[in-house]
Amino acid sequence: MTRPRPPTVAEARARDKARKRAEEVQRAAAAAEEAKKRTRKRVMIGGVAIVGVAALVGGGYLAYRALAAPDRVTAQCMKIENGQEIVVDDSYCGDGRPGFVNDTGINPGLIILGGGPQYRYYYGGTGTIGKPPVGGTTIKPKSAEIKTKSGTTIQRGGLGSKSGGGS
Repeated sequence: MTRPRPPTVAEARARDKARKRAEEVQRAAAAAEEAKKRTRKRVMIGGVAIVGVAALVGGGYLAYRALAAPDRVTAQCMKIENGQEIVVDDSYCGDGRPGFVNDTGINPGLIILGGGPQYRYYYGGTGTIGKPPVGGTTIKPKSAEIKTKSGTTIQRGGLGSKSGGGS
């Protein structure tokens, strides 16, 4: 039986060099993987922070709109004849229409002599044409967006400015 000969000095150095190179390559790969994980983690944290800030700004905007948005009220035209209130078509109400009385109690349009029916808006509530209105009021709500069932805007709601005359 023959025994393997002992490695020469050059062979031993080459083996040690190869082992060190393999360890170095392994360490470099581990360091690169760690750097990649760190970068990915930072990008994820930054993305989550951006999404969080965007959600906070969006939520704040929605809350502001909910608080500052004007109420929406539907106005119906109603006829007052012999003390009886009856919902009628929207075409009877509006400035300049015969018998229309605005919220100040004045007919800004034509003056009808003879005491015919008076028409005015009824705010909120429900009603069917030909029947008395249910719920709501004849007092115009302030800072509310008021539209008729036919889509005509009577008053725009929201934060408006009012200016008065001189003293």
